Amino acid sequence: MSVRTNRPRRLLTATAAVFAAGALVASCTSNEPEEENEPAAETNAQAPSGGNDEPGETVVIGFSGPEADHGWLAAVNDSAIAEAEKYEDVELRTAEATNDANLQISQIETFINEGVDAIVLLPTDGAQLTEVATRAMDAGIPVVNVDREFSTPFAARTTILGDNYGMGVSAGTYACQLVEDNGIADPVIAEIAGIDSLPLTQDRSQGFADALEACGQTVDNRVAAEFTVESGEEQAANLLQAAPQIDIIWNHDDDQGVGVKQAFDNAGRDEFFFIGGAGSANAMRWIQDGEMEATILYPPTQAADGIRLARLLAQNKGMSDLVQVEVPRRIVLNAPVVNADNVEQYLPLGFES
Repeated sequence: MSVRTNRPRRLLTATAAVFAAGALVASCTSNEPEEENEPAAETNAQAPSGGNDEPGETVVIGFSGPEADHGWLAAVNDSAIAEAEKYEDVELRTAEATNDANLQISQIETFINEGVDAIVLLPTDGAQLTEVATRAMDAGIPVVNVDREFSTPFAARTTILGDNYGMGVSAGTYACQLVEDNGIADPVIAEIAGIDSLPLTQDRSQGFADALEACGQTVDNRVAAEFTVESGEEQAANLLQAAPQIDIIWNHDDDQGVGVKQAFDNAGRDEFFFIGGAGSANAMRWIQDGEMEATILYPPTQAADGIRLARLLAQNKGMSDLVQVEVPRRIVLNAPVVNADNVEQYLPLGFES
């Protein structure tokens, strides 16, 4: 598959002005050394530390995540373990990955009984894990909630999320840019969603629709797959049969995108700009090879960031890059567009589908 060669050179992300409210992107630590003999701020809160990466008191962090039955989930689990290994003052206890909420509850109960210093939890189901996470918090163990939110803010000290709505905004804003820069009159825009019953899919679709509306466009053809290669191929084939001409296609998920692209190849269709979602390594290689226009990042580093935040919380440290020294209660990561202009920068973060 080839993509059109008159690619726009500007990059737009979910930070587009009309949609940027509420997003918080923060850096966890700084490697800048602390100035010697500088008086500490007169405050009862933690003093900001420029040496957050310097070894401190050893802390025990429990990590539990869902079964790695999807490339993105595997990358999340792997990144958490790899991040913990960077710190000699972190002892990571990793529970067996599972999609069984009851088993995950028992894993958190074990962490509580062991008296770990902090817990990083990507729940298989946020609502079902809320009660046990709240018990951990009540026991004085800070919980870092990753990706799938609990039902109450009392269940976590900090929540770190990707931006599903922002993914849709980035994809839609980039589609608008493609339309403008290529002078496409009456463009046909298609969408291959994930599982429609999931809030994350609904958020991605809503962001896409809102961004398109801002430039006077709409989704003309839409199908929903199931985040699997097989469903991606099936639904993409259905889409191609229903629409003999398409100008832009946004596929929500690069794992199901393997099947989506196979359907494109099988049908010999390459007249459209193909935009993906999540940021897989294979999608980025397709971008390098000119077989895909772009992908929208949904960072697989969320749990790794969770490990960093848990370490700071357990060591009673703040975030050195913020004036407010406390670790924030909520962090939403950006959803940037990755295309030929910046793919080399993001490829190391890509996960294998």
